[in-house]
Amino acid sequence: MTGPLFPALAAAAIVVGSSHTAAPDHWIPFAALSRARGWSAGTTAKITLLCGFGHVTVSALLGLGGVFLGMEALGALGGRLGSIAPFLLIAFGVLYALWGMRRAFPPRLHGHPHVRYDHVHDPSRTTAGTLFLLFSADPCVAVAPLVFAAAPLGWTRTIAVVVLYEAATLLTMIAFVLPARAGARVFRAPWLDRYGDAAAGGFVAATGILVLALGG
Repeated sequence: MTGPLFPALAAAAIVVGSSHTAAPDHWIPFAALSRARGWSAGTTAKITLLCGFGHVTVSALLGLGGVFLGMEALGALGGRLGSIAPFLLIAFGVLYALWGMRRAFPPRLHGHPHVRYDHVHDPSRTTAGTLFLLFSADPCVAVAPLVFAAAPLGWTRTIAVVVLYEAATLLTMIAFVLPARAGARVFRAPWLDRYGDAAAGGFVAATGILVLALGG
């Protein structure tokens, strides 16, 4: 039984990691914000990997927790986290869009434009940090049964299943995000120079609404 079980679990980890990442909320926010912030491909990849790492690590920890707490308790916890994740994405998108509109119309003082916000601090760092928290709060509970099933095979094979799941998730995110970023950069319009951040926030919020409409 042990012989064929591990290859089956390993293959399932790769399939689950890749397939759940195809959901729009796993790549559209990065492509939209990369276009608005002018991130390079390298910066976009780093931020995507950082957020993906938080996402898959929390998912894996929940899976390991299922070994000790039981799948029932784990499913309840994962369900609660998953149910609020789209609302967090919508809230982030709306707030980012409002910030983008404020940035597009900076206040004037004594007839002179006020100092632009990105001269005061680095909004990209704040954006990346917020995305990391959002993705960490949205685990994929589908990996939990895989970890639970692999536990009787020993910690080495259990960790191997987790690593395969994480690698598949991160590679698929990059495979979606970078082409989408390249496609977004091809689209040029005068209004994007001024309203790019607001538009990106709108795309992120719309993605959250879509995920919510599709049932999370």
